[in-house]
Amino acid sequence: MDKLRALQYFSESARLGSFSGAARELGVSIPAVARLVNALEASVGAQLFERSVQGLTLTSDGRRYLEACTPAMIQLALAENSLARSGNQAQGTLVLGAPSYISQHCILPALPEFHARCPEITLDIRAFDSFSPEAARECEILILVGWQAHESMVQRRLAQTRSLICAAPAYWNQHGIPRRPQDLAGHNCLLFRDQEKTILDLWEYERAGVRESVTVRGWMVSDNRDVLLGAAIAGEGVGRFSDLSIRRYIQSGELVAALPDWETKHAPPINLFFRSSQRRTPRVRHFIDFAEEIFKALESDRLPAGPVNVEAERPHWYRRRHARASATPR
Repeated sequence: MDKLRALQYFSESARLGSFSGAARELGVSIPAVARLVNALEASVGAQLFERSVQGLTLTSDGRRYLEACTPAMIQLALAENSLARSGNQAQGTLVLGAPSYISQHCILPALPEFHARCPEITLDIRAFDSFSPEAARECEILILVGWQAHESMVQRRLAQTRSLICAAPAYWNQHGIPRRPQDLAGHNCLLFRDQEKTILDLWEYERAGVRESVTVRGWMVSDNRDVLLGAAIAGEGVGRFSDLSIRRYIQSGELVAALPDWETKHAPPINLFFRSSQRRTPRVRHFIDFAEEIFKALESDRLPAGPVNVEAERPHWYRRRHARASATPR
C-alpha cells in the first residue's frame, strides 16, 4: 500500500465528506479512493469512517488519527511547494509514451513551439500502443488511442478521432471512388492488425440513420499504420486512417478522402494518462497543457469536414482475440 497516497485520500475524503468528492478533487476514480482508504483502515486496525447514504463521517478513531497525521501532511505539502518554487521553470527529462503514428503525425509538428516555450525540458519519446505495467513505470505521460481506463492514473480526454477512407488520386482514377460503404467490397483495402492480432476488416458507417457494414479484403496487412499509409500514398490501395494524423496528406492532395459524409462507427478516442502524484511537477503540467492545445487545434480544423461521433461506441471486437474482426460474434 502507498501509505502517503492513502493518507492523502483519507484526508480529502474527510474534508469533503465522500469518496466521490475526493476522487473529483484528486482526479482519480472513486474505487481507487475507496480501496486505499479501506486498506488504510485495515493497516491501522480501526474504522476511520462511518459510511451511510448521506456520505462519510469520521469516527472517534478517525478524528484522532487525522489530527495526529495532519502536522506531517502539512510538512510534506510545504516541502512539495518548496520544490515546486525552486523548479518552477519546468526543467528535466519528460518521458512520453504514445503510438508512433500519434507521435510522428500529431505531436512532432508542434514540438518546436513547445521547445521554444520550455527550452529546459528534454523530451524522451517512447513507442507504446497500449497501457502496460512497463509503460506506466517508464513514462510520466501516456497518450493512448482506444477505450482504456486505468484506476492508478489520472485520465483526460484529448480528442475524438474520425476514420477516413483514403487513397491516392491515381488509385481513385483507376478504380473509381465508392459512393457508399458497400462499394468498398470491390476495392483493394489495406488492413490494420491491432495489438490483439485481430485484422480489422470490418468497416462500419452510418448516415441519416442508415447503417452499413462492409467486410473488406486486400493484399496487404500490417500492424504498422505508417506502412499502410505509405502504401496508400503510393497508390497501392485504400486505407482507413485517423483524420487527425493525415491532415497534411489531405491538404497536399497526396490522399483523397471518400465517403466523408458517412459517420465512422467505433472510431476510438485519444486519452492522456499521468500519475496523480505528478500533477504539480512543472514539466508534466506544462506538457499536459500543450498536448491539450495540440489536439484542440487538430479537432477544430478537420480536413475534410464531416460528421464526428463524439461518443463512438466500443466495437464488439475490441480486445477480443480473433483472426479477423468480421469473424467475432456480436
